[in-house]
Amino acid sequence: MLMPVSDPKFAQPARRNLLVPVLLAFLILGIVLALLLRFTPHRTADLNIVRTTIYPTHTVFKSDSIIVANQHTEDALYVLTTLRIDDRLHLPLFLKDFTATLTTAEGEEITTSAVEKPDLENVYTSFPALKPLASEPLLRDTMISPGQSAEGMILLHFPVTKEVWDHRRTAVLNIDLYHQGQQGVLIGRGSEVIPNAASTPAPASSPTN
Repeated sequence: MLMPVSDPKFAQPARRNLLVPVLLAFLILGIVLALLLRFTPHRTADLNIVRTTIYPTHTVFKSDSIIVANQHTEDALYVLTTLRIDDRLHLPLFLKDFTATLTTAEGEEITTSAVEKPDLENVYTSFPALKPLASEPLLRDTMISPGQSAEGMILLHFPVTKEVWDHRRTAVLNIDLYHQGQQGVLIGRGSEVIPNAASTPAPASSPTN
């Protein structure tokens, strides 16, 4: 005679409710993100143009040759702009290079590199009235410590007349950083200070053959 045998039953652990751990994980993640947004700067550095002085030049190149029309002229513009940089990171900033792009009223873009430190004296010798307008330069390879700032003059040279500069669309100063890429700041008209010495083009001459 066969006796009915019931199916074996194994004890199973109670299912854990995963909702609470998941919600807790999202809460912790949200707090971490909020702290990162709170204490991480949105910009690498704050750039501010303190003031800008323009100095137009008119150079006459003369030749000793007896050929007719033995001279030609050249108009150019020096832009002395003072920049302040504030380091907003928790790391130091290292300044690599300074360039600027001028966009004329016709839409032409002219890019120039700032005058190097060894060349400043040569420029001042060629245009003596430029030196009194200059201030302490902001140099390449300058290091700015976290939370600190640096300020100095950047000398730019554009092969344009003062009229072209005055009617420009934009002029942007670009600062290349060694580890954080490039940032730009607008050289606004409101920063311009035009002293009497720079109100008229400065004549100069240089012999050529």
